[in-house]
Order: sequence, then structure tokens, then C-alpha cells
Amino acid sequence: MSGTIIIVGATGGVGSTLARRLSARGVPLHLVGRDAEKLEALAGATGATWAIADVLDTGALKAAVEASPGPVGGLVYAVGSINLKPLARLSLDDFATDFALNALGAAITVQAALPAMKANATTSSVVLFSSVAVGQGFAGHASVAMAKGAIEGLTRALAAELAPRIRVNAVAPSLTKTPLAQALTSNEATASAIAQMHAMGRLGEADDIAAAADFLLSDQSTWVTGQVLGVDGGRSTLRTKG
Repeated sequence: MSGTIIIVGATGGVGSTLARRLSARGVPLHLVGRDAEKLEALAGATGATWAIADVLDTGALKAAVEASPGPVGGLVYAVGSINLKPLARLSLDDFATDFALNALGAAITVQAALPAMKANATTSSVVLFSSVAVGQGFAGHASVAMAKGAIEGLTRALAAELAPRIRVNAVAPSLTKTPLAQALTSNEATASAIAQMHAMGRLGEADDIAAAADFLLSDQSTWVTGQVLGVDGGRSTLRTKG
């Protein structure tokens, strides 16, 4: 892997953890997020360049991504939502916002970074984020599962279109202890009950997910593209109790 890695959603739990992992081995970074104070602090800790953008503002998002120093060796779209409601309570705005945050933002980000990735002399890597809820049917997940399902379709379509110069893969986590999931993980009884639904008996940590993204960005995965990597404690495939 050579060139700058762009992380959109860099101030989230997974994005910031990944930034620190990459920085520790000297990878140049360009961080994009909407919290200027957190961005500035993370950039100071990692030596990164940074730009502010709300991913729902398409123009600002494009400008923030295009501000990255080139060439670009990798791109991570670490933005997501956990909007859990029964179908009857989901509004058009719920569906539109979840789709814009998760799927449309990812597509716009890759589009904006494409010229800089193509300018790289070596293969570049894109990492997107799906969810275990796409492959498993969970009540109350209609909007987010639909949006993340679009991510999986986008991953495969772009992997085919951009090969062989640009690899595109996705990571599909289960519930992970990050600020985004705090409403579900802050209650000890609830968190423990959900943890026991996983074969590994625990919830995910931000570094579990960041490590998978790090692998997909690295030269250790140069023959991996068009894949959705489940990092979910076994929840998508295993049932260890009755």
C-alpha cells in the first residue's frame, strides 16, 4: 500500500481507531468528519491532514475528499447509522436519511476520490461498511438493513468496474461498542444479553473492526476484492444454543 489513506467518518469509534492503527505504521492520512474539534485533535495525534464535511452535504463531501494530498492509496467510508424502528413507524425521511448516510455518501466519496486513486502508481483499496443485519433478518432493522444492503451491492459493482487497479471490499460487523451504538451498549443487562447471542460471547470492539479494515487496505489482501467480510463474533452463521 502506498499513498494517502482517506478516512471519511474519521471521528467515529471505528474511524478514529483505524486512523491510529495506520498512523502507528507511518501511513499518511487525510481525515474527513463533521466535528472540527475532534478532527483537529485526531489529526494532531496522527500527523494527518483534515477537512470538515457533513456527508449529507454532497458538495462539501466532494470538496473534503478532493482536498486530500495525492496520490491516494486507499479510501475508507466509516459512516453509519443505527435507526431501529418497526416498519410502521419509519417515515420517508428515515429511509432517505439512512440511505443518504450509508449508501449515497459512500458512492459520492468513491466518485470524488477516483481521480486521485487512479493517479496512484500501485493498486488502491476501498473499504466500505455493511452490517450483519443485511444477511440476518432482525426486527426493527428495515431501514438500516436496506441501506446497508445497498452498500453490499455497491461494493460488488464497483469491484467489478474498477478492477484491477482499485480493489473494493466491505466489512460487515455485528453490534460493536462504539459511540454510535451507545444506546444499545450502555445498559449492562441489554449489552450482556446481546453479547450472548454471539458464539464468541461478547460484543465487538472498535479495534476488531478496524483491524479488518486495516487488512483490506494492506498489501496482505492484494488478491481480495468484491468481498463482504463478516466480523461479527459468529452471529451471521453460528448458533451455539438450541
